[in-house]
Amino acid sequence: MTIAIIVHGGAWDIPLALHAQHIAGCRAAAEAGWDLLSKGGSALDAVEAAVRVMEDDPVFDAGRGSHLNQDGEVELDAGIMDGRTLDAGAVAAVKCIRNPISLARRVLTDGQHVFLVGTGAERFAQRTGIPLCDPAELVVERERQAWLQQGSKALVPGAGFRPQAAADTVGAVALDIKANLAVGNSTGGTFLKLPGRVGDTPIFGCGLYADNHMGAAVCTGWGEQIMKTVLAKTTVDQLAWLSDPMTAAQVALVYFQERIGGLGGVICAAPDGRVGWAHSTPYMAFGYRTADMQAVRAQMGRQKRQANSAYQVERGEEE
Repeated sequence: MTIAIIVHGGAWDIPLALHAQHIAGCRAAAEAGWDLLSKGGSALDAVEAAVRVMEDDPVFDAGRGSHLNQDGEVELDAGIMDGRTLDAGAVAAVKCIRNPISLARRVLTDGQHVFLVGTGAERFAQRTGIPLCDPAELVVERERQAWLQQGSKALVPGAGFRPQAAADTVGAVALDIKANLAVGNSTGGTFLKLPGRVGDTPIFGCGLYADNHMGAAVCTGWGEQIMKTVLAKTTVDQLAWLSDPMTAAQVALVYFQERIGGLGGVICAAPDGRVGWAHSTPYMAFGYRTADMQAVRAQMGRQKRQANSAYQVERGEEE
């Protein structure tokens, strides 16, 4: 049998000054997941470990370093899914959890529910031994300054919304030695979001989906658009039909872009360990390793702007 892992560190107009940090963070996350897989660890363990690495890295919009909402607070969402059983766990709008991916994993393991939010999720964390943190520990100076400068431009209900800041949601897809697939992702959401807003990240079928019989995918980008097109399940369905993960990712993103002007990206893996990716944003950070590789490859996918100012959907180029 074979093993594989692919991770992403967000898809948007990631500032050039942060490219090296995003690439390094994706490499570290993929290496952490691969290390577990190479020792016989489960796909669930690998995606949790990989996502935790990125939650702890303040360059990403997940865990510590997340964007602030209109109230100047961090609210975190995360989800995880087992492709063998279709068991899943998710949390949203939590403010006191340093690694929400691990809380989502605990929801999956507990099995009573699939999705917990807000203070209810935090109470569940306490009951199951996951410590709470001071919400202030999740705020970094970069995001505090951005909020102080832009807070006066908070959203007006009904005025429409187009996210401007990089949406550096993080996620991972893994295949273990027992041929089981798993997915996991985590986010702080969009900058200056309304308190209580939840995007695609923790929603199964939208931000993530895994089925051993079909494949697995994780999405990143403009969550409201991703939810409307059920992009993760769309990618997995294409993977089941087309068999090739790179083609499946591209076909799903073409639909996403043509149908709704979608801005985002997807990473995916086939049941045989081949991986794929595509994005319609200027950049997407990702890293991966498959059985035929000697080391993790991490890169910043780039897109070229077309004459109509849209971005092409094409494979990321290695930086």
